Amino acid sequence: MTELRLVVPDGSGGRVDRIASDLSGLSRSRIQRLITDGHLTVDGVPLKARSVVRAGDALLLRVPAAQPADIEPEAIPLEVLYEDADVLVVNKPAGLVVHPSPGHWSGTMVNALLARDTEYGGIAGVQRPGIVHRLDRDTSGLIMVAKTDAAQTSLMAQLKARRVKKTYLALVQGSVEAAAGRIEAPIGRDPRQRTRMAVVPDGRPSVTGYRVRERFRGWTLLEVDLVTGRTHQIRVHLAALGHAVAGDPVYGTGTSRRGPDGLERLFLHAWRIVFASPATGDLVRVEAPLPEALEPVLGRLRAIATGAPGTAGPDSGHTR
Repeated sequence: MTELRLVVPDGSGGRVDRIASDLSGLSRSRIQRLITDGHLTVDGVPLKARSVVRAGDALLLRVPAAQPADIEPEAIPLEVLYEDADVLVVNKPAGLVVHPSPGHWSGTMVNALLARDTEYGGIAGVQRPGIVHRLDRDTSGLIMVAKTDAAQTSLMAQLKARRVKKTYLALVQGSVEAAAGRIEAPIGRDPRQRTRMAVVPDGRPSVTGYRVRERFRGWTLLEVDLVTGRTHQIRVHLAALGHAVAGDPVYGTGTSRRGPDGLERLFLHAWRIVFASPATGDLVRVEAPLPEALEPVLGRLRAIATGAPGTAGPDSGHTR
């Protein structure tokens, strides 16, 4: 059993499950399970997930030792682009779920990690061995995995302090007017459809930066910096800006949802990640090229822009 003393910082406050998650680096769902089991207290009094705490409150969080995972290892190929004694960086394909959840107890990246190295079962909780951040199922690209408890603590601290730089490539509908910009808009559950996220007044502070990488007829390729890490943040922010990500079945509509000719998936790829080595402090920079499924889409758009024979019209939309 590990005990963590968490002091709510000045200027903070709110629901204790959110505050404890931010301060401890544990996922909100895991914090809620610990609260249900009576492991989060103030002055010895157990709290509920909806309890409200204020600046200066001292929380005591007891985290039981990780139990052996009952998740079956599976020999799923993983493309590892970087590995040392503490961390590995995986280039996740679109369609691969990161960790087990109801409806996805097998065929996940965690199942593959357990087959690769059984030591992952004791890191970061039973169902999330070594996972310190995540990617949506339909997003491809780079994801860090901690190989030791010390590495997990380091990476989670870097993420919390926003010292990990994550840059994505996103193809969006329309011509993005500014060459570079910054979106600051709070994100929370969509009050009209709880399975979606949305920009809402009482949402969590969320910041996304972007730069135009390439322009096409009816589409723009962006480099997107994920400053905060809210669920579906890039997709929600860009849709709110009026430039939904191509091929997005949740936040796209019409042409943006269909995407340009040849696109059969969400055009969002975690392209580059920069973090400090937990062991040495040296910066580690890893890049993953666009997947083979996405690069030809850009080739077609470039051909349209140059008026190559046999190319489609200006919007280059298609119906799947």
